[in-house]
Amino acid sequence: MSTIVSSTENEVIQKLLADATEIGKLAEKENAQAEENASISANVAQAIKDSPISKMNLPKEYGGPQVSLRDFGEIVRTVAYYNVSAAWLTFLYPLHNTLPSFLGKEARDEIVNQGGLISDIFAAVGTAEEDGEGYRINGKWAFASGVNYSDWIGVGVKLQLPGMDEPEVCLPILRTSDLQIVENWDTFGLRGTGSNQIIADNVYVPKERILPISRLEFGGRPPEEDYDKDYPFYHVPYFSAFYLGFPYMVLGGTKRVIDEFKSATEKRRRLMDDGLLESESPRSQRVMAEITTDFHAAEALMDQYIKKLENSRNSKNPTPAAEFFAIRTKIMKICTDIAVRVLLTLGGAALYKGGPIEQFFRDILSVATHKTSLYEDSVQAYGLELFGFDSGVRG
Repeated sequence: MSTIVSSTENEVIQKLLADATEIGKLAEKENAQAEENASISANVAQAIKDSPISKMNLPKEYGGPQVSLRDFGEIVRTVAYYNVSAAWLTFLYPLHNTLPSFLGKEARDEIVNQGGLISDIFAAVGTAEEDGEGYRINGKWAFASGVNYSDWIGVGVKLQLPGMDEPEVCLPILRTSDLQIVENWDTFGLRGTGSNQIIADNVYVPKERILPISRLEFGGRPPEEDYDKDYPFYHVPYFSAFYLGFPYMVLGGTKRVIDEFKSATEKRRRLMDDGLLESESPRSQRVMAEITTDFHAAEALMDQYIKKLENSRNSKNPTPAAEFFAIRTKIMKICTDIAVRVLLTLGGAALYKGGPIEQFFRDILSVATHKTSLYEDSVQAYGLELFGFDSGVRG
């Protein structure tokens, strides 16, 4: 099926991609500071917030440049070519704008019109006690990416809202100013994401700002009849779409690794080989050819992933969640293998802290450790579904 894109739509996408390049270059320039502080700078966060990128996953009523899932991914990939931590947040901040899109209009307007960035943690480790027209939320949550610069955050709790048959996982969306942020993010990679711990101590939230996860399942809608029929996230398996940015950012980072390898190899002479340029060596030529074709395979898998999401709108046989999971993690595996091979081929010269190969190597492997990116989990789940068993995978 062909897609016709108007010149106006193309101009919007080109503007967003140009903003993504600027965000990425700024984050790359300030990377040493981000590594030391375990967070992107306020400059990078403000650049994301000031760009239409931060609003690109909102329904049209809020005036943002609503983009397709494919364009969303390409924007994330563009930032990742320069800095993977910044891409992580350029992905997550606008992605979390999908959450209020499933709330009633009053709560949706309150959150969106305030204009702040949004974080979230789905792990249902908090508690909620009913208090009048709302609930009191308590708990500690780890891995709150970008919380230092967010005004809102959704936190996982299990509760039974009126009309529910039984308790289920929900996301109360709290004001970050009502929480304690514990800056404990000290990691091998993705240091710039600032994924700190947060603590809620008896924080009140009105029930209108509590999002049941069941509302996000396939074909989810806000609780009203007059909604944006073109909104991409209302017509796809939500969590499979929600997670698409992780393989895109790995693709962006891996392309940078390949380009850095090519540049380093073209300039490199090995004394043990009588000063032969490494680019003239069959050894490095073979490595370059294989990592490039492997990368193309990963890109093709990403294309299939997006096509399966796009086709799910009208498909009578939707793609199983475990298949989406397996495709994402296969992309991750290919890309991490490329990063490892580049490091081992370049040798000790690539190990210096702060160098591009060392930086992207750490960040790519760190993306692959995210719970939605674990290869062994995905192939086990997909194998179950291929033999007709329920894997229990959400996205």
